[in-house]
Amino acid sequence: MTHGPLFKNIVLLLSGVLAVNAWAVELVSPRVAAPKFSEHRMDLRAYGAVGDGISDCTAAFAQALAALAEKGGGELDVPPGLWRTGPIKLRSNINLHLERGALIQFSRDYKLYPLAVFDLKGEKEVDSTSPISGVNLENVAITGEGIIDGGGDAWRPLKKDKLGDADWKALVKSGGVLDEKGSTWYPSREVIAGAKLVEKLRKEDSVALADYEPAHQFLRPKMLRLIGCKKVLLQSVTFQNPPNWTMNPVLCEDVSILNVTVHNLPTAQNSDALDLESCRRAVIRGCTFDTGDDGICIKSGKDAAGRRIGVPCEDVLVEDCTVYHAHGGFTIGSEMSGGVRNFIVRNCTFLGTDIGLRFKSTRGRGGVVEKIYISDIRMENIPGDAINFNLYYESKSPLDETGGAETKFPPVTEETPAFKDIHIENVICRGARNAIVLQGLPEMPLDNITLKNVSITSQFGVAVTDAENISFENVRVEDQTGEALKTVRVKNSKLDLSK
Repeated sequence: MTHGPLFKNIVLLLSGVLAVNAWAVELVSPRVAAPKFSEHRMDLRAYGAVGDGISDCTAAFAQALAALAEKGGGELDVPPGLWRTGPIKLRSNINLHLERGALIQFSRDYKLYPLAVFDLKGEKEVDSTSPISGVNLENVAITGEGIIDGGGDAWRPLKKDKLGDADWKALVKSGGVLDEKGSTWYPSREVIAGAKLVEKLRKEDSVALADYEPAHQFLRPKMLRLIGCKKVLLQSVTFQNPPNWTMNPVLCEDVSILNVTVHNLPTAQNSDALDLESCRRAVIRGCTFDTGDDGICIKSGKDAAGRRIGVPCEDVLVEDCTVYHAHGGFTIGSEMSGGVRNFIVRNCTFLGTDIGLRFKSTRGRGGVVEKIYISDIRMENIPGDAINFNLYYESKSPLDETGGAETKFPPVTEETPAFKDIHIENVICRGARNAIVLQGLPEMPLDNITLKNVSITSQFGVAVTDAENISFENVRVEDQTGEALKTVRVKNSKLDLSK
């Protein structure tokens, strides 16, 4: 397989970080170090676990992992069965292996997931304990062909407009409470009150962990959270029904996510399939995601805290992945305050994602996104934009509010996000609302964005605002109504659309 000049030059642009010949993808992933395990194997049942879906296996998981760790690690085997449990804390040098037919079902009792203080390089936060977690581990894996269910439906709110009438009535009848407008269902009144309490406590200087307890059920944990770990492998397992994000490696190095399936309901709020956050050296290959929020999402901390931590997400290969329902197929942001750089994304398919390729941030975030190389992307039935850059995420652009250009520009500070050196080629999209939307900031335009060999059928065409050094080569947009191209404050750019 051959690639164009764009990919043959990656080795120069990435300073050799990923591989000697980075366009030869098979040479990229070996630079991500794989975990190694001893040959010791243990069976979960040896520690009293019963896979009947009734017995509590929390102690069995803890005892088995501790015993295996004492032997220097190895593989903890979870055989076919329905294994009900509370939180599992992983250990170094252990592979948690789920055989085909094994289902780990996490309890829906939020009280089993105690509140804890998490320290991210000096930035402390309070959250509920994740169903699966690990902190500062090395050589850790979850593999096999089993299923892990996070029991997240007991935590998550649900909006009325995401359900049909019959399903909404059944949900309301099952318990829980509605908000004042009757438009959102919550598991309890404590969840509703918890939002205001947490906002208040986070503004105070001295707060005890117990002060957060009334907001416990509001603080929905990430389903799988790994912090500061090295040599991580997630392979072939299926994750579903998370309380919050599904997979969230944070500040990790050498992460391999291979042939993983995420199967979440489209109604599952905040159920991002993967949030790779401030990680270095990772390969994401052959995964299939279907979820209620972003599919493959890249992050590096939020606002001032993210800038203080200052660890970018970098040196990552994403390839051969398929994303079905999701807010974005491949997304960077909006929490990218530590920066994102040195990415190759190739040979991916997005089927029905709200947006295909999605880049988002806003004033106040800061951070630089750069050296992103994307190729060979196929999309179909995209309700929103095939390609979207939005530097007004969760706020209104002045163009939306007034129909005119912004005239007073804020000064550029450390809070100003920047997106530059992003290159996209060989993209086919059949069916989108908008073909391409590129919207930077007046004080920090999008810079050096190239699109080559792009073919999109869409209802509306291309809009470019606050951008410079933008290049279109063989970009074709068909079936659109109205103007094919709209521009506001665009400099030094070649935006020719092929006919």
